Amino acid sequence: MTEKITRRTALELIGHEAIVLEWYKDSKGIGTWGIGVTSASGHNVERYKDKPQTVARCIEIFLWLLETKYAPDVRAAFRTELTEAQFAAALSFHYNTGAIKTASWVRLFNEGKVTAARSNFMSWRYPAEILSRREKECRLFFDGKWSNDGKVIIYPVLKPSYQPAFRKASRVDITHDLGDLP
Repeated sequence: MTEKITRRTALELIGHEAIVLEWYKDSKGIGTWGIGVTSASGHNVERYKDKPQTVARCIEIFLWLLETKYAPDVRAAFRTELTEAQFAAALSFHYNTGAIKTASWVRLFNEGKVTAARSNFMSWRYPAEILSRREKECRLFFDGKWSNDGKVIIYPVLKPSYQPAFRKASRVDITHDLGDLP
């Protein structure tokens, strides 16, 4: 299959995630950095504690993870070539859940049961705060409707708690930070 991570795909996924330029503790207390990256990914994020990085560096590592750890599973999960929108939605789903290999909606889609696949896609709705993302992914996969405008939320880090400073968030256009993505 020829599905590629395009500029539009990257913007869509990053728009669902947000960016934190230095190491922080996520809602479960796990050390995280950049665009939802943890050391479990194989990239040691502890090095970014008190060492903010550029948006471009966060995107570089995120794209590396997508291409090496997530996109291969998405490409292997489907029997037919996906459209750009379908690939982006499935990649976003997998980055968020890690479940592309076991999700029933994928099996149903491969069997040609598109209505059932769409319904089952929306069963992945927990925790409650994920519902908006899942609806956007579903519309993208089944209707081809993109939701990102090139702007993402960037959070600073509160210290000494190392929690994202949600009230100090800024929305920033990152299109120029995507380098030479097609």
